[in-house]
Amino acid sequence: MAKYKTSNPKFKNNMKTPLISVLLLPLTLLAQYPDGKELIAKIDKNMSSDSRVFTSKMIIHGRRGSRTIKSKTWSQGDNKAFTEYLEPAREIGTKMLKLSDQLWNFSPSTDRTIQISGHMLRQSVMGSDMSYEDVMEDPNLTHHYNAKVTGEEKYDERPCWILELDAFDPEMAYQVRKIWVDKQRFVPLKEEMYTSSFKLLKRTTLSDVQNFQGRWFPKKIVFKDVLKEGDGTEFIIEEIRFNEIIPEYIFSKAGLKK
Repeated sequence: MAKYKTSNPKFKNNMKTPLISVLLLPLTLLAQYPDGKELIAKIDKNMSSDSRVFTSKMIIHGRRGSRTIKSKTWSQGDNKAFTEYLEPAREIGTKMLKLSDQLWNFSPSTDRTIQISGHMLRQSVMGSDMSYEDVMEDPNLTHHYNAKVTGEEKYDERPCWILELDAFDPEMAYQVRKIWVDKQRFVPLKEEMYTSSFKLLKRTTLSDVQNFQGRWFPKKIVFKDVLKEGDGTEFIIEEIRFNEIIPEYIFSKAGLKK
């Protein structure tokens, strides 16, 4: 029996179209994702600032119950921060000072200033799910991570890009991070932090995102150390001002005992 032949070039082209579409589909999807480096630059623009002054409360949900600690923080750039604890009564006068890669803590009950370094940085701040390493962390992601957008997903009813970060700085506490980034506001809404071997260490969720002086910023962050008992720690910003002029004497060791 004679083989069926066609000389219609249009038919031949149509036969090839599905295969070409399948081959080009991954490239098309990849082209729809934003560049990871550009995305973390937009996050940094929202989350970092030349200076900020804020009051906050930290609600620690521990194994034996919950407690609240209030504080006021002054920060300048990425390297200077001063925190004074305001409540409860037993914590009044406790202060913390960060200068570049050094951290000091002053306790009025002992009238002593202690430098926190080495393995002490892994300890919990006031029994919370935050460590001193978290306090010391440079908030600018572009300084420490390569970034790649790997997908998209809704989180808390907001469309998000899924961003995966890989540290090129071996000193970073979290070598791998996965972030759900709000597509419209460029603010992280959820994050998971891992070791280099992909062991999950901590989760955070960010909410109550508001516009402050032209930037989007979350007023509530919930930290959960997965290696620690309890229901996590809520960090709630009560008032915040960006790009404030802060006197230099705030960031001095002498100020710890004032």
